[in-house]
Amino acid sequence: VTGGSSGIGKCIAIECYKQGAFITLIARDENKLLQTKKEIEKYSVNDKQVVLCISVDVSKDYEQVENVLKQAQEKLGPVDLLVNCAGTSVTGKFEDIEVNSFERLMAVNYLGSVYPSRAVISTMKERRMGRIVFVSSQAGQLGLFGYTAYSPTKFALRGLAEALQMEVKPYNIYVTVAYPPDTDTPGFAEESKTKVNHPSATL
Repeated sequence: VTGGSSGIGKCIAIECYKQGAFITLIARDENKLLQTKKEIEKYSVNDKQVVLCISVDVSKDYEQVENVLKQAQEKLGPVDLLVNCAGTSVTGKFEDIEVNSFERLMAVNYLGSVYPSRAVISTMKERRMGRIVFVSSQAGQLGLFGYTAYSPTKFALRGLAEALQMEVKPYNIYVTVAYPPDTDTPGFAEESKTKVNHPSATL
């Protein structure tokens, strides 16, 4: 689970662990990862279960992402389910958003899902099994006022998922896109501080 140290990623990791899965949490903040690991381990259903933590930025260096996922698979076995949950948001009017924010969001929200998926797809094909989940957003189905930097990155995930599904279906690999609405997460709380409202929404 990328973005596994908080929010939706953490909740998905907990649910999978409750079903008996071995979990690899991937996120940047090592302290948060270790806290989350302790929290998840409370839900163990057997003595063999493992929660592995990997601190890496999934959007920066593909080779590094590939290496850490290779190490994880050597320790815990091949990935059956990859949940791409790493993401961030910047809101504001188009002309007020710094240009580098558009680049950063595309890197984290889009390439941050491409890199881990690319790192596990060959093994999934060899085994002829697996599922890849992309966590998009309702803003990935519909452009929203104030989300010119964020919305396109989540739309991009849909295009990736649809094209990838065509390639991997013969190998019994399935691709899922989730479109969650506003969700009570630390990321959403951060985003809400700078949210801009549509002019017609103001009374």
